Amino acid sequence: MKNSTPPPVSVRRRMWVWATLCVFIGLAVWLLWPRAPGQPPGRGFRGMPGQSTPVAVVTAASGQVDRSLRALGTVTSPATVVIRSRVDGPLQALHFVDGQAVRAGDLLAEIDPRPFQIQLEQATGQQRQHAAQLANARQDLARYETLFKQDSVARQQLDTARAQVRELEGQAQIDQAAVDNARLQLGYTRIEAPLDGHLGMRKIDVGNMVHASDTEGLVVLTQNQPIDVVFSVPQTALPLLSQARQVAPALQTQLLAQAGGAVLETGSLLAVDNQIDVATGTVQLKSRFDNPDERLFPNQFVQVRLRLGLESGLVLPLRAVQRGASGEYVYRVDADKKAQRVAVVTGVDDGHQVVIESGLQAGDVVVLEGTDRLRDGGLVEIVEPAA
Repeated sequence: MKNSTPPPVSVRRRMWVWATLCVFIGLAVWLLWPRAPGQPPGRGFRGMPGQSTPVAVVTAASGQVDRSLRALGTVTSPATVVIRSRVDGPLQALHFVDGQAVRAGDLLAEIDPRPFQIQLEQATGQQRQHAAQLANARQDLARYETLFKQDSVARQQLDTARAQVRELEGQAQIDQAAVDNARLQLGYTRIEAPLDGHLGMRKIDVGNMVHASDTEGLVVLTQNQPIDVVFSVPQTALPLLSQARQVAPALQTQLLAQAGGAVLETGSLLAVDNQIDVATGTVQLKSRFDNPDERLFPNQFVQVRLRLGLESGLVLPLRAVQRGASGEYVYRVDADKKAQRVAVVTGVDDGHQVVIESGLQAGDVVVLEGTDRLRDGGLVEIVEPAA
């Protein structure tokens, strides 16, 4: 009598796994095996003899590429001012709100002016007192000069009167300086914006004592229009940079939010540092931008593209150039519709197109899309890029 006990669960599970695996292998072979013309579509194995690979191509032709330097830059304000008080006293009023845009001359804050008003009145009073003494001394001098001509006074008295007038005239200058200083100190109680810009967050509130020695100040004012961007380029780029500046000193500079992204602002090169940083082997550059929409903020990081001019030569799309262990290469399509791997030497590129310095000639047909399925000497089928 035969044993009818079913096989264990683990044996059945293995049987189902092997059956499923065989089904997947068979499906893959059916899909990937090369098909003859007229057979149902199958992609075939890569590199199988007689199998053509669909590719999009481009023709190498003479053209121009925008020659440029790329770097990471930092937005900096042309002027950053810490608004401080120049006199001591209680803060009486603030005439701004945090983050406000101000113009040069706008009133920002007021310090209690009464002590300085009193000093001005005191200096003015003393000036008037000495002015009256000077007027009296001049009258005495005039009388002494008349009497001296009449031989009625001694020479010594006339000299004494003249000295008195000169002394009081010197005192008048001292008094005027004291009045000007008192008026200046009184003017310091009104704190005004020294330039156009944006205010930050205030550092102190009304009612607090402020001192001329305070380091934080009341608020920080930054100029945002125009605005600068500082960036560094390798020292090896200095010959090209110097050559381009001889043609156009204010080289066009473009700012991008990210590499290859849209252009945020366009400005011009402002200055090149006078020495190379020995620690990094770079030189620092500064460009200026109008920043009309104030999209640039101090300390913002941006991608910088400094345009040095146009480079002429044999031009290809940058994505047609492949990079391998032996260097850069392209796939050139010959008359027999075969892809030949050709080593090339590239030059300047603008992120989209590149100058081919050697390896190709004008009119060569180069594979643009489909290189991942190609092998050297393989047959190709030229299709439109959209296909």
